[in-house]
This record gives sequence, C-alpha cells and structure tokens, in this order.
Amino acid sequence: MLAPGFADPVHDAQGTFRAVMDALARPGLVRPLAPFLAPPAPLTPELAAVALALTDADTPVWLDPALAEAADVAAYLRFHTGAPLTDDPARAAFALVRESRRCPPLGRFALGTPAYPDTSTTLVLALDTITDGQGLSLSGPGVRGTVRVAPGPMPDGFAAQLAENRADFPLGVDLILTAPGRVAGLPRSTTVTEA
Repeated sequence: MLAPGFADPVHDAQGTFRAVMDALARPGLVRPLAPFLAPPAPLTPELAAVALALTDADTPVWLDPALAEAADVAAYLRFHTGAPLTDDPARAAFALVRESRRCPPLGRFALGTPAYPDTSTTLVLALDTITDGQGLSLSGPGVRGTVRVAPGPMPDGFAAQLAENRADFPLGVDLILTAPGRVAGLPRSTTVTEA
C-alpha cells in the first residue's frame, strides 16, 4: 500500500517551501522542518517533504543508489509529485541523496549554462545532524559576517568541492541540507571554508 503524502497538501507544502526558501536565503541558518510524513524507507521524512513541495512533472529527479534500489520510493515520488526519474545526474533538476558520504562529485550534476544558470541541479542531502558550530565557515550573500555550521556526515573533501562550485558562479549547484526536523541551505553564491 502506498504511503500517504502531506495530510494538508496546500498548507504543508507551503510550510516546507517557506522553510527551504528561508534556509537558502540565509545560508547556514538551521530552520525547523517537521513534515509529519512516513515515506517508504530509506527515504527520510525531510527528503520526502522537500520533494513533495518542490518537484513536479517538469522537474526530473535523480535518486542516489540507496533510494533508487527501493522500488517503493520511486512509486511514492511518482504518485505524489509526478516527477520523472532520471538515471543521469547531469539531467536532474533535483537530486535526492540518502547516503551523504557517498554523494557523487558536484561536477557530475547539471551546473547550468551562462544563458540559463537556473537549469542547474539542486541537491537535497539527508544528514544525521546539522548543528551550529565547528565544521564549515560560511560567508557571502545572505550571511551577516560569518556563520559556522556543522553538517554531518559529509563526503571527504566536501569543502573543497563547495569552493570549486562557488568559483563557477553564477553556474553551480545549490544544496539543501536536511536532518531530522531540520533544514539548512548552501546556495552556490556562498563562500565555504573548513572552520
């Protein structure tokens, strides 16, 4: 039996959308996200909420191997969002990553084009934790001074990948980081260094 989506589709999607947009507008600011969803494993409630709020029939979605191997996950996303699934990360508007340590290099995803930088991929990562403090130091648009945030686990060398991503601005990917009950944003305009 297919797991249900949002109990109140309009208001729940709007609440998730606002939390994600606020997180992207204020990089490193950890926002609450309580979707009250029970999607099929290994899809987390937070990944599911972002997918239900932001994807539709015009937004191809790439699933990491952990999610792609679960037929129930694909059926859930197709039914609740209508989003087509793609095997090619470079063709994805959104990429859902359950195993953040095994996230492919950011350069494998769509980076946009000079004429259409908005055609890049938005990565949505499921993490164990997102806390304030040591980890990554963020600066740039939307950040007053410097903000420190500790997302985990992250792939080895991830701060260097984020620096390369920023160097290609306005091209590059945007990242939405999720953890149980939390969401934070790392847009391509953010300068990231290891704290």
